[in-house]
Amino acid sequence: MANRALDWLAQAFHDLNHARHALEDGDYDWACFAAHQAAEKAVKGMLLALGGEGWGHSITRLLKDAGHYLQIPEDLLQAARRLDKHYIPSRYPNGFDVGAPRDYYMVSEAQEAIHDAQRIYEFCQQQVHRSESRP
Repeated sequence: MANRALDWLAQAFHDLNHARHALEDGDYDWACFAAHQAAEKAVKGMLLALGGEGWGHSITRLLKDAGHYLQIPEDLLQAARRLDKHYIPSRYPNGFDVGAPRDYYMVSEAQEAIHDAQRIYEFCQQQVHRSESRP
């Protein structure tokens, strides 16, 4: 079976762009969720490139799993923890006592989520390209 790491990275890049468009449109909840998705898919692609496979949706857990193959910087784990907080509340009204997610998310959170996802994406992209150049 072919290694699909680059496909995962391509989708992660697309999701990151979607997060930026959602930010521009003022859809801060969706910007946060799309940023989470971008980082999750980037890490899953990296795991494939390293010979592993990622399951689940916790970016923190996926990065810790990648730690079996390489050193994961602590600041990326912190970014993953921030992004993981957006996986459910950004989409479901029962994540809050009242109101819809759109009532709670702010521009600063969307900007931070996109920044965190971008950093994780770039790290994963570097690792995938390094793994491709190994014999």
